[in-house]
Amino acid sequence: MNTRILPADSAETAKTAAAIIRSGGLVAIPTETVYGLGANGLNPEAVAKIFAAKGRPQDNPLILHISCAEEMERFCQQIPQSAYTLARHFWPGPLTMVLPAKSCVPACTTAGLSTVAVRCPDHPLTRQIIELAGVPIAAPSANISGKPSTTTAQHVLHDHDGRIDAIVDGGPCRVGVESTIVDLTEDPPRLLRPGGITPEQLIAVLGDLTVDKAVTAQIDRDAVVKAPGMKYRHYAPACQVVIVAGSREKAARYIRSHWETGDRVLCFEEELPLYEGCCPLSYGTEADAATLSAGLFSALRELDDPSIRRVYARCPVGGGIAYAVQNRLKKAAAFHIINAEEWV
Repeated sequence: MNTRILPADSAETAKTAAAIIRSGGLVAIPTETVYGLGANGLNPEAVAKIFAAKGRPQDNPLILHISCAEEMERFCQQIPQSAYTLARHFWPGPLTMVLPAKSCVPACTTAGLSTVAVRCPDHPLTRQIIELAGVPIAAPSANISGKPSTTTAQHVLHDHDGRIDAIVDGGPCRVGVESTIVDLTEDPPRLLRPGGITPEQLIAVLGDLTVDKAVTAQIDRDAVVKAPGMKYRHYAPACQVVIVAGSREKAARYIRSHWETGDRVLCFEEELPLYEGCCPLSYGTEADAATLSAGLFSALRELDDPSIRRVYARCPVGGGIAYAVQNRLKKAAAFHIINAEEWV
């Protein structure tokens, strides 16, 4: 298969991508979060191609991307008022809502659940593709399953050249981590995955919010999950990732004392001088968590190198978008965290 690159500035790109989706093919689409591997979410054969291309477990549900809030009613039922309120505040944007599914949504898209995850992406070209296709686009992150997510068209090409029909090159993704997922079938609503819409923003609208265990800890492999990114080790380079928590000085002392040839350090830009000689890589500034969000997956993909033995990673603390960065790094490390404050 010849994977075509469709430029965003071409008037034909949206029409071409929509035609591929309608015909049952696979197109990588840009969003504000990460690139998605898209197919007709109502076509079981097309959806099966997503799982095959990614090597994705069948019990990992997909997200349906729609072009506007009104389309929720085509694919969801018993929609609570809170869904429309959230859509009014945050759509188009990096928020996914889990709602009861209508029978038109195939079981392969929902992983056999009675619920479906939906969102309206904040990328005009992708929304145009959805409108022209006339169907919702099921689109998990366009990486090989378990590997760091794709935030540029070149990342997608690296993973899927010759495996998918086309890639829409919409430039680098602005947010850089997958969407926030909130389950609205529970009362109070439950946060299933943090992302570009923060818990603080959700609470300001919803009034209350619980946090699923999968956000903060590894859950059992046989657990039933309602959304992607909850169950398996995700976002990870091939090597072991170890998060080192604590103050800059104590973390640097721990890492430098354990660092060996073949190891790398993933740190904040402000910390680079502390790791001279330890092959450090910055993924943003600690003072601006949005830069960490935007730079995380590109850095993890650079570290996905068979010559690397171990990565010592520094993780931001606090709320806001930093909370989403924490989640992705902890998933990449399979929650292997060392507190340098306790190391003697």
